[in-house]
Amino acid sequence: MKSILKIAFPVVLLLALASITQSCRDRVFEEMTYMANVPVYMEFDKFRAAVKKSSSRELVSPGKIYFKDNMLYINESLEGVHIIDNSNPASPQKIGFIEIPGNVDIAIRGNILYADSFIDLVAIDISNPDQPAEVDRIKNAFPNVLPPLDFSIPVYGLDFTKGVVIGWEEKEVTEVVERGTGYRGDKLYFDAIGRPQIGSGGNEVSLPGSSSGIGGSMARFTIIESFMYAVHNNSLKVFNIGSTPGMQKGTDIQVPRVIETIYPFQGRLFLGTTTGMLVYGLNDPARPAFISEFNHVNSCDPVVVADTIAYVTLRSGTECNGFTNQLDLINISNLSNPQLIKTYPMHNPHGLGIDNGLLFICDGDAGLKVFDASNPYQITQNQIAHFQNIKTFDVIPYNGILMLIGADGLFQYDYTDPSNLVLLSSILVQKP
Repeated sequence: MKSILKIAFPVVLLLALASITQSCRDRVFEEMTYMANVPVYMEFDKFRAAVKKSSSRELVSPGKIYFKDNMLYINESLEGVHIIDNSNPASPQKIGFIEIPGNVDIAIRGNILYADSFIDLVAIDISNPDQPAEVDRIKNAFPNVLPPLDFSIPVYGLDFTKGVVIGWEEKEVTEVVERGTGYRGDKLYFDAIGRPQIGSGGNEVSLPGSSSGIGGSMARFTIIESFMYAVHNNSLKVFNIGSTPGMQKGTDIQVPRVIETIYPFQGRLFLGTTTGMLVYGLNDPARPAFISEFNHVNSCDPVVVADTIAYVTLRSGTECNGFTNQLDLINISNLSNPQLIKTYPMHNPHGLGIDNGLLFICDGDAGLKVFDASNPYQITQNQIAHFQNIKTFDVIPYNGILMLIGADGLFQYDYTDPSNLVLLSSILVQKP
């Protein structure tokens, strides 16, 4: 029996190899050349040693803003944070810059600034603005974050083990593929609930509000007491920051839609998503609990709240694939059952803010619009001011001073007299 097995096994193996060889002869391979997004990596060690103070610089690509203790912090998209002494809004003074690779969002509690840095959450001591210092970090708090890319061409060679992806090179790629199968590069697409995905493997990626300060309506971070809440794809992430150093990652609450913005109001979280507004309660601040939702068409939608009304802007021309530009007013007097009050058409609204009955809307290229919101049924009939020729993104109204950020820079207005808003100062973007 043993001798028979020794003879039979090579025969079977030869037959199998012959079958494979014949199969390969039937397949045709060819070279394919195409343009692709090729990742640019930074080694993990170098990336996690990159946070540092540098001299003040010009605004080039400003993003989100944050205000605390007469200091204004402006994100420079994917690069870091401008520190501005705003004790005199008529003459803001740039005093420095914190280099934070991949930064988009910030929040502040006490003397600690919390910032995303691509995949990590970093804590920076700003008790001395002239000498900010990193004091804590949670690695991989925001997995698989990618910098912006050209959706029209594929991604080639993405490997999250090689380091942090800090950029892209558009390169011509040549590879050998089986005829009829197309290129092997991965396309970025969005799944059924709007999460960005890479490749056939379905790798989920992400593209790029006491003792805490004030953030704008486009914020993805907010702080309430000892907890920071951050939205990331379809997750509401909870971080215990009561002890920093020593902050800890807490609960991840999964939501069946993509969350874009977060706004705190009276111990609750109002989340702007691609398909509606969600409300979460904080009876247990470590575990936010769902209260209600208000659904709308597919669109991006920041939210602000005053009294019993939530103000939501919806806009088109974004990754949210929406075609609507409007302002929705929602009655939240019964949080368990939000009801639409009225809808107003807009040009292309982004961030918004409300203070003492004044509603400020960043209407994209149409500029800043200011309304008397005392009558929710007559918002657009009560427009107080319209500052055109400013590309607007987000606002923070506080104590009679409106801080506005947009593609053109920082603008500050005195609105103590609503009938006569006065431009106090501006820091303009440096044009190439």
